[in-house]
Amino acid sequence: MSNLFQTVLNLLHSNYLTINTMFINLNVTTIKRLLQHLLVFITMCVFILTIIYITGGFQDENDPIWQINPIETYGWCLTIFFYILRVLPCTSLPLTLSNFFGLTFFNTFQSKPHLKSSPLLGPFICFRVVTRGDYPLLVKENVEQNLFTCNKVGLDNFMIEVVTDKAIHIQDMPRLRVLVVPYEYNTRAGTLYKARALQYCLESNINILSDEDWIVHLDEETILTEESVIGIFNFVTDGNVEFGQGVITYARDKIINWCTTLSDCIRVGIDFGSLQFTFRAFQKPIFSWKGSFVVANVGAEKQVSFDHGPEASIAEDCYFAMVAFREGYRFGFVQGEMYEKSTFTVIDFVQQRKRWMQGIFATVCSPCIPWKYKLGIGCMIVSWICMPFTTLNLPISLFFPIPVSPHYNIICGFMVGVTCFLFIFGAAKSFSWQKLGTARYLTICLAAFINIPVTLILENIATLWWMMSRKHIGFHVVKKDSRNPHITIA
Repeated sequence: MSNLFQTVLNLLHSNYLTINTMFINLNVTTIKRLLQHLLVFITMCVFILTIIYITGGFQDENDPIWQINPIETYGWCLTIFFYILRVLPCTSLPLTLSNFFGLTFFNTFQSKPHLKSSPLLGPFICFRVVTRGDYPLLVKENVEQNLFTCNKVGLDNFMIEVVTDKAIHIQDMPRLRVLVVPYEYNTRAGTLYKARALQYCLESNINILSDEDWIVHLDEETILTEESVIGIFNFVTDGNVEFGQGVITYARDKIINWCTTLSDCIRVGIDFGSLQFTFRAFQKPIFSWKGSFVVANVGAEKQVSFDHGPEASIAEDCYFAMVAFREGYRFGFVQGEMYEKSTFTVIDFVQQRKRWMQGIFATVCSPCIPWKYKLGIGCMIVSWICMPFTTLNLPISLFFPIPVSPHYNIICGFMVGVTCFLFIFGAAKSFSWQKLGTARYLTICLAAFINIPVTLILENIATLWWMMSRKHIGFHVVKKDSRNPHITIA
């Protein structure tokens, strides 16, 4: 005990000057953001404890459930089945803890980023947009807007590169390069879909970037913000890690589909939670990352490459992250946020989730990546596969109660509480209190919570659909432009 006490004293002494300087430099804005984060943490803890209480996490041995002998009541087979169902939710515990730690240990109300150096002197940045070419008007408008944002920030050493499978006629713009992937182009490993286009850009006769330059990967609907451009510039200027990613929100401007937008709020919560925690604490993509708002060093991206075959083409972002993980590259969290739209239809939402499951499952099954790098996504895919069965826990626990350790009930309640809070928190970060007013803002946050059962049903449909069609390899392209009803499936 004395040794532990001495170690703590030594740590406090060694960090005294740093801590003292931090408090001296606190200003009103910093204190406000710290208080906001503290309020979020307290709210999250109260919410989780409430969920634990509602789900029976605090029951004791005097509870009537403890008087039930499940073997006598249900028989051996049903008893074993019921207990297996109760254990399955633990597959999502690692991701749940990662989200909780991210929202706890890192301030979710970061100050507005400022340029650390002159934007005229930083490394060259290529904003790369990959598209099938089905929505040329959308691509043109977003390129124009993103060019305007970069110029407004003062960025000088950059270009926007549009990579398309179909020729699109975009009016000549400064700093714009359009690449059309030839129909006859094939990679060495037979890579398909988006990964094929990304690999085409890395070919020696096509690539015009040096290994010291940087690429920011965007989807065709991704909108840059001034904060994200500044965050990217600071990130590449520091150059401490090879890959980075930040937050994407899905509630900008007009909402096309409230159901899917509220369902995507959990993705925003995960960005602030698990993504931030794993990237800042470990600098590793333990639970993978997204396919857009990807910041990559050119030399590192060329070494990892996107050419890993058809199975790696379904969720090319996940496979790329795991290969980079295997090769020892480091990942960092980028300040600022970008805007995208949620899927416009429920069918597209289900198709999108189905493709993610198929792609992540193929990554987990790949013999090219050792298991120690796939444990995180392995837990994810197992929890997805078990989702239809874990969902049965609610009706079964009501109609067929069985005695379970209070400690285990607390763990289950904790997982449910954190997951539900991610929806609410994601909605709170996606929508603006100032624009909506207090009443509408709180109503939307409540709606995100109420929409959770709908999200659960859609996720279960996607899981069952994927399990019944696992042998079919496809890349569903969701509708991106609300003015164009065209939807394609590759």
